[in-house]
Amino acid sequence: MIMKLTKHGNRLALVIDRGVLDLLEIDAETPLNIKTDGKCLIVTPERDAARRRSSARP
Repeated sequence: MIMKLTKHGNRLALVIDRGVLDLLEIDAETPLNIKTDGKCLIVTPERDAARRRSSARP
């Protein structure tokens, strides 16, 4: 999937499609870890113990 950044005030934002948000079970309230390996931007949802339990699949 190729995406572009969007201007948001003096910043740039990455808009994530609803399908990806649903797949990762994240929303506007989900804390995200953002890091880089020097070449790639890596964004992962921060999972606490309660959230892991509630999102566990049978």
